[in-house]
Order: sequence, then structure tokens, then C-alpha cells
Amino acid sequence: MTSALLLIDVQRTMLFPPEPLPDATEVLGALTELLARARRAGSVIVHVRNTGDPEVGDPDAPGTPGWELVFEPLPEEYVIDKLSADSFDGTALDRLLPPESSLVIAGMQSEYCVRATSLAAISRGHTVLLASGAHATYPDDQPAAEISAAVELELAAAGAVITPWDGIGF
Repeated sequence: MTSALLLIDVQRTMLFPPEPLPDATEVLGALTELLARARRAGSVIVHVRNTGDPEVGDPDAPGTPGWELVFEPLPEEYVIDKLSADSFDGTALDRLLPPESSLVIAGMQSEYCVRATSLAAISRGHTVLLASGAHATYPDDQPAAEISAAVELELAAAGAVITPWDGIGF
């Protein structure tokens, strides 16, 4: 079975000042290593980029520093720009992934784009490995780590395999 790495919204606005995620340093380290492993294995790699609305001043609007990807994609890697939480919605993502591929999912934000994309992938028949420790979010009514942990429980119940990022191979 082929495995692919989906890096969701790994953009400057999430990981660098002025408002990085609380665990930005740790998550960035995990994402860096996952990407290196996937590249060494020759896996399909898709960088999914959230495209904010310039009309309302979104920090990830096209052309802004926050819209830029943290990792420079290699020529054989894909970049998908999305307008909604589900990375499959309105994009070519389905066509880029081998039908029987397992998907390693990592990135931001746990309760939005990571959750929506994972559920969409499961509904399409993909095996989803959610890289625990390589997805994160901002605090809301509860600490960010609790939000991410609740997403992991929900996705596990939906059929995702929750795996510590450092235990994932390609």
C-alpha cells in the first residue's frame, strides 16, 4: 500500500510570530522530521495551503507572509490551495492520491482542517494515520492540547489510526 503525506496549513501564520500556535516549536520539529522521512521514502507529498480572504484581512490571504508555506515544496511535490476546512472540497486532491493510499495527516488546526480532511479521507476509503504531536491548534474555551486530544478521540472513533509522529514510517 502506498502512503502519502498531507501537510495541512503548514503556513507561516500558524508557526511564526506574531501569533504562533502554543506548541509551534515542538510541532515544527515533528513536521520537519515527518517531511524528511516521506521524502526519503519517495512518498507522495501534498502541501495543502489555506487561502484566506483578502477582503477581510485574513492573515493567510494570497501574497501575504502568513500565506507562505513553511516548507519549500520540491518539484515532484504538490501544492493544493483550499478555501474550506475539507482539503478535498473544491480541489484536485482526490486526483493526486493513489486510490488505495494510506494518508499520514499532520498540520493545523486540529479541530478544523485536520479534522475535516481526516473525516473526508475516511469517507473516501483511505486509511488515515493521524500524526499525534504533529497537529495543533490555538486555545479557545479550553487549552489547545485538550482540543487536539479531543479531536484524536473523535477521529479514532471514526476509524483513523492515531500514531505518535515519531512512530510513523513511510
